[in-house]
Amino acid sequence: MTFLRENILLLFSGILYIFLSIYFTWNDQAYLSLFPIALLAIYFAIYYTDWAFLGLAALTPLSVNIEEFTDSFGLFIPTEPILFGFLLMFILLQIRKPIIDPRVWNHPIVLAAGFYLFWVVVTSITSSHPVVSLKFFVSRLWFFIPVLVMGTYFFRKVEHIKYFLWLFTAGMTVAITYTLVVHAQYRFGEKEGHWVMWPFFKDHTIYGAIVALIVPIVFGLYFSKKHNPLIQALLIAFIGIILLGLYFSYTRAAWLSVIAALGVWVLIKIRIHFSWVVGIAMVAGGILFFSWDNIQMELSRNKFEHTTEDFGERLQSATNVTTDASNLERLNRWSCAIAMFQERPVFGYGPGTYAFEYAPFQEPENLTIISTNFGDLGNAHSEYLGPLAEMGLVGMLAMILIVVMIFYKGISLYYAWPSEDKEFKTIIMAMILSLVTYFVHGFLNNFLDTDKAAIPVWGMSAAFIALELRLNRSKV
Repeated sequence: MTFLRENILLLFSGILYIFLSIYFTWNDQAYLSLFPIALLAIYFAIYYTDWAFLGLAALTPLSVNIEEFTDSFGLFIPTEPILFGFLLMFILLQIRKPIIDPRVWNHPIVLAAGFYLFWVVVTSITSSHPVVSLKFFVSRLWFFIPVLVMGTYFFRKVEHIKYFLWLFTAGMTVAITYTLVVHAQYRFGEKEGHWVMWPFFKDHTIYGAIVALIVPIVFGLYFSKKHNPLIQALLIAFIGIILLGLYFSYTRAAWLSVIAALGVWVLIKIRIHFSWVVGIAMVAGGILFFSWDNIQMELSRNKFEHTTEDFGERLQSATNVTTDASNLERLNRWSCAIAMFQERPVFGYGPGTYAFEYAPFQEPENLTIISTNFGDLGNAHSEYLGPLAEMGLVGMLAMILIVVMIFYKGISLYYAWPSEDKEFKTIIMAMILSLVTYFVHGFLNNFLDTDKAAIPVWGMSAAFIALELRLNRSKV
């Protein structure tokens, strides 16, 4: 009888919700119909916390920025409200009864992230736009705490790491399928390829970055163990869709980042010493320095444009610094970032302020056909030069320190993980290579201020920490 009453109540609630949604939509108040969904999300976050967190992985590729539909502030729905809820929950739980393993706070990745946040606070105080910098700090906080720190708690069960990767891959595959279907209606044209991923992604650059990020993961899931025929067929379908999405993203940086990941895979497999890598980098740097004039002359002969649909020509256009407007505008932004750093080398202009400050630093000879005198086209196009302009030299070094710690701990974990556990050894490698694609891409673009990049990047970093703690426990 109780079961019958509960189902009647559920049916009545569902019908009532449908009628209310129709009413609100009819009266141009469709946003009010989101209120019951918010209550449902709160219910799951309280009573099914682990699955609410894992659900973020599936929702992230499909989240939508309400700024695209309204004139209000930017907010990714439903991921960022959920993250903010997790942030509040974390604070309450820590006050009542801490749930985070104390060793997490001393982990190098968390310490590096903590130092970065500390410097964000310092430079927010000296910021040219304190309110903007405060918003920047809060947005970083609800990525670091709920995903990086709380992620170590949810990943205490190693199966949850697999679920997280599976759900993110599945959500991204849905987004790619949608994009390919829309793109096919325009015969996969290059121009249309810049916007067909809307509303899930703003443009092809961030779309390409996340498609590239998912490539090592889907291959890692496929090769991690012997699957039953149904799962194997599903993963093969995922691989086909993702590779198609990568190709038709027409994003050069994404293609090059996957090639870079393959190079790193070779270096890890042959266990090349770090000192050798440093030595090779120094020799390459020396050759670059002493041959720069000849290199510039050679680059000036490159006339390939990024607007071509030919794969080879589009890759070659990556070094066209003479006529390619996209490359030239990126150089303009980098030049502005360096000039801003020279003006304020210690504290910078403040976190999140680049878009408001870079216009006066544009040199006439660096302007392109896509530049604006108002400087209202966004960020510095670099995860490393952006902090340099906004938070000074310490800000850039703090960002680099995070990246170094992630790869140092990730690769160390891969070498230390038991060889007999082939499944997780393969998954660890997949996560390392996935992060390689993003941070290589980070030389040319920066997306860690969005849920699309922040959730998978900090989520995999949390997985490294959780797996390392588990490995250390097993050795005791």
